[in-house]
Amino acid sequence: MDLNLFQLINRLSGRLRPVDLLMIFVSNRIRYVYILITALLLFKNRRNKRIALETGSSIFISFVIQFFIKIFYYKPRPFKKRRVGILIPSKMNSSFPSKHTVLAFAASTSLLMFHRRLGIMMTWLSALTGFSRIWVGHHYPSDIVGSALIGSLASVVTRLISYRKFGNKPEIS
Repeated sequence: MDLNLFQLINRLSGRLRPVDLLMIFVSNRIRYVYILITALLLFKNRRNKRIALETGSSIFISFVIQFFIKIFYYKPRPFKKRRVGILIPSKMNSSFPSKHTVLAFAASTSLLMFHRRLGIMMTWLSALTGFSRIWVGHHYPSDIVGSALIGSLASVVTRLISYRKFGNKPEIS
């Protein structure tokens, strides 16, 4: 099923240049939006500074988890095992987990816990990021789902640790 879904999505790439360019942009550059939003929160006010620090912590924790998974588990990228269309060059490392998707979901889940509207927009952007990674031929759908779970769980754990340490929970807006 994973391969079938990958092929269904990946076969669409290379047909419409504007869509391919959008997917390449999302795949390569949209992660900077998460970093920019987190950095901007640092300068807004004390409440948002705490949210930004918590978001940064969840991103860091998810990267550490992702790093250790890549050390101990190797899953070949789709283009290594099969002839598939890839739109941009890729590293030859493990397909699981997707670093781009882990970052996106760690940031969006953290933001979702505090800023509903911003968090919902960022979650949709995270889903598009994961989808783009399949579109460009770098990851299987299961890599994306697993990466989304890693990023989201890292954010939830970070929230729980922060709540236990600082006690007061910032209000959701």
